[in-house]
Amino acid sequence: MVIFWTLTEHAMLTKIDYKKELKEFYKPSARKVEFVDVPQMNFLMIDGKGNPKNRAFSDAIEALYSVSYTLKFMIKKGDHELDYGVMPLEGLWWADDMSKFESLDKSDWKWTAMIMQPEFISVDMVMDAIEKVSKKKNPAVLDLMRFCHYSEGKSAQIMHIGPFSEEGPTVAKIHRAISDQGYKLRGKHHEIYLSDIRRADPAKWKTIIRQPFE
Repeated sequence: MVIFWTLTEHAMLTKIDYKKELKEFYKPSARKVEFVDVPQMNFLMIDGKGNPKNRAFSDAIEALYSVSYTLKFMIKKGDHELDYGVMPLEGLWWADDMSKFESLDKSDWKWTAMIMQPEFISVDMVMDAIEKVSKKKNPAVLDLMRFCHYSEGKSAQIMHIGPFSEEGPTVAKIHRAISDQGYKLRGKHHEIYLSDIRRADPAKWKTIIRQPFE
């Protein structure tokens, strides 16, 4: 656990860096495919369909971050004496034809946009945060948000460096690695977006590509 102490008149604040705590799952190699067993985690989620450039996906991102940051500040200002960094946006992607993930055509993809939440976040806390966000700015798809467990289990993953449009060969590399080990794909294609695409050079964008297998 990464801990920082902030002295105040009454208490010391503990800050947790979950990306470092869970670095096995949030900092994979960019050179080779790694095989991991991902534990159950809790997520805020919103489901949708189509290309991530669509308005529906950006609306989902706005709602997820609004509630995630509201939860963070609720915890920080409450009685928990605790602070933590909000986790990155993640996306589950799937379609009837898995070969779609090796092409540039994403129009038929279905998706779940999501952000991982610390294990101490409760349903009541989430409902309270959603109500606060609703009163303050009420994002377009806030009513589609759900809070639930996600169990991924055995998966292959690698860090993709570069724009999203060049992910095809990286995805194919993961699929080959799974096949070479005698396994088969299962579940949903998973991406974790580590870079701020509004500011970073697309050539340096970091995206974790993950695929469950059996």
